[in-house]
Amino acid sequence: MRLPMSPTDSMFLLGESRDHPMHVGGLLLLQPPEGADARDVYTMLVEALDRDDQVAPLWRQRAVRSPATFLQWAWEEDPHFDVEYHVRFNALPQPGTIEELWALVSRLHASLLDRTRPLWEVHLIEGLADGRYAIYVKIHHARADGAGAMKLLRRALSTDPDETGMPAPWAVSDSAPPPKSAVGTAIGLPGALVRAARGAVSDVLAVASEAVGLVPALVGTVDRALHDRGGSLSLGAPSTILNVSIAGSRRFAARSWPLERLRLIAKAADATVNDVVLAMSSGALRAFLVEQDALPDDSLVAMVPVALRRDKESAGNGLAILMCSLATDREDARERLDRVRSSMVEGKQAMRGMSTIARLATSAVGVAPLALGVLTGNRALRRPPFNVIVSNVPGPETPLYWNGARVDALYPLSVPVDGQALNITCTSTDDEIAFGLTACARTVPGLRRLLDHLDNELLALEGAVGLGASRPA
Repeated sequence: MRLPMSPTDSMFLLGESRDHPMHVGGLLLLQPPEGADARDVYTMLVEALDRDDQVAPLWRQRAVRSPATFLQWAWEEDPHFDVEYHVRFNALPQPGTIEELWALVSRLHASLLDRTRPLWEVHLIEGLADGRYAIYVKIHHARADGAGAMKLLRRALSTDPDETGMPAPWAVSDSAPPPKSAVGTAIGLPGALVRAARGAVSDVLAVASEAVGLVPALVGTVDRALHDRGGSLSLGAPSTILNVSIAGSRRFAARSWPLERLRLIAKAADATVNDVVLAMSSGALRAFLVEQDALPDDSLVAMVPVALRRDKESAGNGLAILMCSLATDREDARERLDRVRSSMVEGKQAMRGMSTIARLATSAVGVAPLALGVLTGNRALRRPPFNVIVSNVPGPETPLYWNGARVDALYPLSVPVDGQALNITCTSTDDEIAFGLTACARTVPGLRRLLDHLDNELLALEGAVGLGASRPA
């Protein structure tokens, strides 16, 4: 039986090439339980490989197109499914360092998935000198976006450190594919917003009262962009070395910090944790571009997915895309944080006054150039709609475990495309916030230096709000 694939999901297959892999990923760092090591985990996964009948349907389906589906992409169960093909075992050279782990994952993330098979791989990586092991999962963006990939991993985890006999990630029940949210899609590409915009158009035709407010919302969005005020559209993003055509090689690096440090900065500055994430990214990018003698005079602009609480008359929450000035044209860390905060406040205030359809439609306008680039062959624009995607996806506040092994970190890996050679995504787990950087290896050298700049900027922000001694970024 074949299940039709949505046009938006098909976009990620149509836009894929050797230089533009279209899969997302997740990397788990786990600490073996007391008295165990990575070889014990290896044994558990090998045993899981013998239970082919426990592979959930989502992991068995491959992408196909044929006259029966009018040459449109669809999902069908792979009649020759072999779970052993999809599950790989890797070892780092002893003693394995975290830098060697990043290098291995970078190579794994650069290779295309085999389209004749279900579009996923799981890699168990052992050999880290500190005794931890890693599980790297990659899955095509047509199957799940970044948040969806994270949810698939989390489904295999437990909050109970004593739970055993837990299934492998591919054996977890999946009665429905993980939902593709606007927040999660920004980890990879804004496909959900394209889908939302398409849905918004049909809703507008059906709901006249909503349509009345759509045109003013779009006009107001353009007006704010013309006057450099916060919103879902930017007309002022400068061209940078990050906004060029890319190749297929990938580079990944990640680092974690205590979430409490960001919370204290946010409290002292009357800001949000997301504002601090953006300010850290701003300072790090500024320092990185200065090193490359490539800092533009105008401020960089970040595309940021945000959750918006609706007014009291309307229940529930909403999601939107905002363009945020990163204030990279300012030397002072506190000035950058204040400008980031102001830009986000302006954008949120504008969005809260809109209907759901208007919010989705204006968000789609802001990211439409990037989606169009994917559909037309991934060509970088002369003037980028924004310079970098910065996404913060909160996770569980309690520790997570897999068969007694504690999750030390859960890092997301993204989809760089032409014009967007670097992606910054954060996830939080057990009161730690992890920054995952995914980039085109040819375009963005030295991701470790960018991590160091993030560390420096966190210290600078603490000093700027009176929490400790500042160190130059």
